Amino acid sequence: MLAVTGAIAFSGKAIIVKLAYRYGVDAVTVIMLRMLFALPIFAAMAWWASRGRAPLSLRDWLGVVGLGFSGYYLSSFLDFVGLQYISASLERLILYLNPTFVMLLAWLLYRKRFARLQLAGMALSYCGVVLVFAHEVQLAGAQTTLGAALIFASAVSYAVYLVYSGQLVKRLGSLRLVGLATSVACLFCLAQYALLRPVGTAFDVPPPVIWLSVLNATLCTAIPVLLVMMAIERIGPALSAQSGMVGPLATIMMGVLVLGEPFTAWIAAGTVLVIAGIFVFSRASR
Repeated sequence: MLAVTGAIAFSGKAIIVKLAYRYGVDAVTVIMLRMLFALPIFAAMAWWASRGRAPLSLRDWLGVVGLGFSGYYLSSFLDFVGLQYISASLERLILYLNPTFVMLLAWLLYRKRFARLQLAGMALSYCGVVLVFAHEVQLAGAQTTLGAALIFASAVSYAVYLVYSGQLVKRLGSLRLVGLATSVACLFCLAQYALLRPVGTAFDVPPPVIWLSVLNATLCTAIPVLLVMMAIERIGPALSAQSGMVGPLATIMMGVLVLGEPFTAWIAAGTVLVIAGIFVFSRASR
């Protein structure tokens, strides 16, 4: 229940971002507000996990800053920008390919070999994304290509975080690393806004954007992180990941009901292929 609830809550992120864009705000502002409201929660998480622990070395801090930049700042920013051009459904399906990107990076960096079943799962999932992408290009035009490319880059950026976080997780612990890395990402987002926008205009947005940002920071960002970590403690990462398969379905359903996005046979077929492919890939990986 913790894993499923966390997956559904996290899936609402794209829906809230798309709703905020309807009020004329841009990605720089939306992500700044989200991270501004999430920063106290993540800072408290880092403080809680650091109690009674040895202070971080310079090497550890450099690792935290690098992972925070790649895994939470850059990945989130690319995702938010990409959502300006594609549907929430396609965004979630692309991000759901993340395990395959991790494996591809492991192959490039460490020459880890693929099993045949893994390759079959990857082929299925990529065919599903191509199917939905081709359908959306017909509806929305060339901007879909730009949006999909940005979301792919976001997923790769987060895969880099996952590949390089292994040793640091062992030294710091998952809760401490997540709290510190996300706090660093929040600071990056605030600094980005200060460089690109007048600081005094941070709250010169329609009131619904503020409330959507608070909801995004809590219900769709901080709470899912805690729920999934609690789930992993109880049932392990494998079952938690399988429970996360409800995420794309939840995003598509909310996209249809809340945003009025179309739901066609092409989207249904592509979703089935993506989820089936990642399921096969994950089983083969274990």
